Amino acid sequence: MILPAVRDPRLVSIRRGGHLTEADHQVLALWAATCAEHVLELFERSNRADDRPRRAIEAVRAWTRSEAKMMATRAAGGHAMGAARPFSGASRFAAYAAGQAACVAHVPEHDLGAAAYAIKAAAAAAPRNQQRAAARAERDWQRQQIPGHLHTLVLDDQNRRNNICWFVFDD
Repeated sequence: MILPAVRDPRLVSIRRGGHLTEADHQVLALWAATCAEHVLELFERSNRADDRPRRAIEAVRAWTRSEAKMMATRAAGGHAMGAARPFSGASRFAAYAAGQAACVAHVPEHDLGAAAYAIKAAAAAAPRNQQRAAARAERDWQRQQIPGHLHTLVLDDQNRRNNICWFVFDD
């Protein structure tokens, strides 16, 4: 579970009583999609016939352009996570990353789910003695992609939820 028991109002959309603007919600969704897409090949390499994770990423990008409804985007995320279930390792984590990215349309805090699963995918794809370095490299790459005005917010959230995100955001 990547969602906290107590939600940070900075990551709850204004229409749900929080502080996150619609524009920043969309920016977080795009960042999550970027994180998931960065490792998507780890799923597609062995599962070319199943495009559910790619469709989930496309759906959340469409949602940010107001071309898809939240419920359809969230459903695409669920389908991507369904694609993950029969697999293990990097393939599974990459599909989960795509699913979590699509679910950002529903709950902004799923952004760290996409990021965390992408880090787990990168680590799982690396040789055993290089997994820690691969995880750090993926985490550092993701941090470079965080939009400037949300950088502090995302890093604060990574620190706050690191323990429920498998400690993948450790420095």
